Amino acid sequence: MRREPYKAEHRGVQQRLYSDGPELPPRLVHRAHLPWLGTYKTKMQTEGKSANTQKSYILSLRQFLETPLPGENILTESQRDNMDVLELLERVDPFNGRLDLWVQSLSDKSPSTIKARLAAANHLVNWLGQKWPEHLVRPKSGKKLPRTLTRRELTMLRDAASCSEDPLANLVVTILLETGLRVSELCDLNLSDIDLSDCSARVIGGKGDKDRLVLFTKTTVENIHAWLPLREGRQPVGDNLLITNAGTALQSRTVQRLMDRLADQAGIPRGRVSPHVLRHNFATGLLERGADLVSIQRLLGHASIATTRVYLEISDQTLREVYRRAQNSTQDEQL
Repeated sequence: MRREPYKAEHRGVQQRLYSDGPELPPRLVHRAHLPWLGTYKTKMQTEGKSANTQKSYILSLRQFLETPLPGENILTESQRDNMDVLELLERVDPFNGRLDLWVQSLSDKSPSTIKARLAAANHLVNWLGQKWPEHLVRPKSGKKLPRTLTRRELTMLRDAASCSEDPLANLVVTILLETGLRVSELCDLNLSDIDLSDCSARVIGGKGDKDRLVLFTKTTVENIHAWLPLREGRQPVGDNLLITNAGTALQSRTVQRLMDRLADQAGIPRGRVSPHVLRHNFATGLLERGADLVSIQRLLGHASIATTRVYLEISDQTLREVYRRAQNSTQDEQL
């Protein structure tokens, strides 16, 4: 394997058949003997990738690195995570066949999962200064519209939350439905980020490491005021708004378990209730009340308005359903 600096001129794919192997780009030559995992995590952090994206990428890449070529021994966890950048380059060389074997092993996954795994591998390959093989393309997947709860289900969920013995239930549901916060943003929300007199909060380091303003309704502010004395009684160890009985910050999994319990109490299938579904309901509710896409984009923290535009299609479907019900009602009256 070459250890001298990467040569800038482009090589044809055929020439790789006669070369000594992949070469590191200049920006990585001085890091060649550093552990790859910490170096790569630093790269993702400087790009502003969210904590969830970083976890997803690392999980996918570990599975990729563990894929053995014929005759190879299985890597131990220590060998996988502690190889240096130069060893990593040799292992992920797009021309040694490992990438193809790993992609083939993903054949039973959904298109969206395969696309996410390939995105992680593509990012790593590009970071190492290598060219992604043209024959490996991301699968096409049908566009899925965001799932939302019906008005009836929303009423049932709110009723279950208001009657719950968990003091966090009503507050969590109210905040998610009336701010559109992501669950990670909800868990990271600190008292110092909140201005109750202004009915607003500042989301610090949201997805893509972007800050944004979220607005509270009167109901949200009232629920927060009611929660604060209970919060103090739990002897909080930090500044997080939402804390457990032990005083520690609430975690995303804890919020989902709360959603599951509320779904059971409301008689709604668990699969239909999640923090992200409530975020979708927040967005569609704004749209139905006449909010413009740019404002919704800013409130949701979307980097691209194309992501926000998908809610128009949900509204179109809702409009069609209302029209069909109206038409059926008219026909019944005529009969």
